[in-house]
Amino acid sequence: MKKSKILLLLLPLLSVCAAISLLSFSSKTTTAMHASSQNQDNNRKMSDEAKQYWYDGKAEISTFQLTQARYGELREGTASLVYVTEPFSRTSNTKADKSSSDNVPVLKLNKTHKFITGVYPYSLMASSFFPVEDHSTSLKLASSIQEWCGMTYLEMKNEGNLRFSLDSYFEGESFQDKKLNTVILEDDLWSLLRLHPDQLPVGKLAIVPSMFYLQLRHIDLDAYEAFASIEKTSDNTVHYSIQYPSLERSLSIQFDGAFPHAVKGWKESYFSGYGSRRQRQESTGTLINAVKLDYWNKNRNADAHWREELGI
Repeated sequence: MKKSKILLLLLPLLSVCAAISLLSFSSKTTTAMHASSQNQDNNRKMSDEAKQYWYDGKAEISTFQLTQARYGELREGTASLVYVTEPFSRTSNTKADKSSSDNVPVLKLNKTHKFITGVYPYSLMASSFFPVEDHSTSLKLASSIQEWCGMTYLEMKNEGNLRFSLDSYFEGESFQDKKLNTVILEDDLWSLLRLHPDQLPVGKLAIVPSMFYLQLRHIDLDAYEAFASIEKTSDNTVHYSIQYPSLERSLSIQFDGAFPHAVKGWKESYFSGYGSRRQRQESTGTLINAVKLDYWNKNRNADAHWREELGI
């Protein structure tokens, strides 16, 4: 085995985090598109600059002022993106706490949204485990939503094809072991843009929308036709935009064109509310602050000042 390969497998185990412990499209055009994308993914490698940044034993934590459309009104709240590298065990389908040839180095993203609707709170969290090299489909996705009516939990396991299971408070929504052929996952694009923004897919695509959107809107888990584009502004901000015609939904992620391609914010537009309250609204995330921090070691009362620095 080459020295660089051995180093890549060992680096995650040196991190502090480790130490402490959808549907297939039948058209030939789409099939060829995915084959081409997978061939490109197999050659995706992490640069020395990226290794130095992401394997420093800390997580990157970004906080955002959140405006979230829900029930036909805009709600104010906070959001966070927490990126950190760690080894992922294909055997246990969890973070690996011991060395194994089965481990895969991943960039984990924990994304949270918190907001209030009237008297009761919403808390959303999604986790993705995205390989730092080669394949550009997460090994696992997990997404949960809690509010006073109940909760939902959606999970994807990547076992060659993508296997989804949903446990929901809402009658008739739950399902087990729904299989989709490998397809672009919107949730993965938030990690791909951090590692290889030059490989973000553009043009006519088939994409599974974000887990948050599917759960909040009670939309069938499916791959939907989408159109993606990239635009760079004079201040070197990159706007990666996706349009879903059949869902009447759009998403634009703004990130820095320079390494490490930090996320600056996002805009998401779709129809919110039901009946007379239904209207198109735009949810947004606006950056408050970002820090590199070994947060798992900052669990004393005296460490609460970090929350002030993050603006939460």
